[in-house]
Amino acid sequence: MYTAKGQLDRDALLRQHLPLVRRIAHHMIAKLPPNVELDDLIQVGMIGLTDALSRYEVTQGVQFETFASQRIRGAMLDELRGGDWMSRSSRKSQKEIEQALRRAEQRLGRIPLESEIAQELGMSLPDYQSLLGKVRGTQLVYLEDMHHGDDDEEGFLDRHVADADADPMAVLRDQRLRASLVAAIKVLPEREQYIMGMYYEQDMNLKEIAAVLGVTESRVCQLHSQAIARLRTKMREH
Repeated sequence: MYTAKGQLDRDALLRQHLPLVRRIAHHMIAKLPPNVELDDLIQVGMIGLTDALSRYEVTQGVQFETFASQRIRGAMLDELRGGDWMSRSSRKSQKEIEQALRRAEQRLGRIPLESEIAQELGMSLPDYQSLLGKVRGTQLVYLEDMHHGDDDEEGFLDRHVADADADPMAVLRDQRLRASLVAAIKVLPEREQYIMGMYYEQDMNLKEIAAVLGVTESRVCQLHSQAIARLRTKMREH
């Protein structure tokens, strides 16, 4: 991707990597509130891609696509942090769902069904499922706010990445966190396990997962939200 003068053809590289920006945006949108527009996310991602082009050096020893992906995601997250992208009511609803999950599990002595969580909330099943769709967006920070309260604005990466290698206790905490998360995923209902695996391990988007399961995208979104609520509840116990 060089011009006739041997210079890096930035326009050609931008065009070549537009599908990468779109793929990241489609994947990230599943974790964001309904008010976030996909096109806006793609536009911000293109800014991250441009930034990656200006900063990338072959001598860094990483492939450009890997480097660019980090910059694209970073640009999207920075934009989301800077805006009022998650309402207080969504946070409140997420907490209410988690509290109902905890109460139902303690009462039943097992993982509660979707209908039982709805009953614990005093809601009909359709209303509860609608609420699951509305709280989409709390998922983006579901690991971040386990360490601190909701008012802590310092980012999870800012707190943990810079000095983690230099702090054996931080590494140990991270290993325990990962082990706890794996254990929590293993006790999810089977369909929710499938969704988490397809979304986070296989990097599939909502549309692709919906096609595999034979349900609508909105249903996948609801089940994803419910799985995250279950995981948050389990992780808080740890």
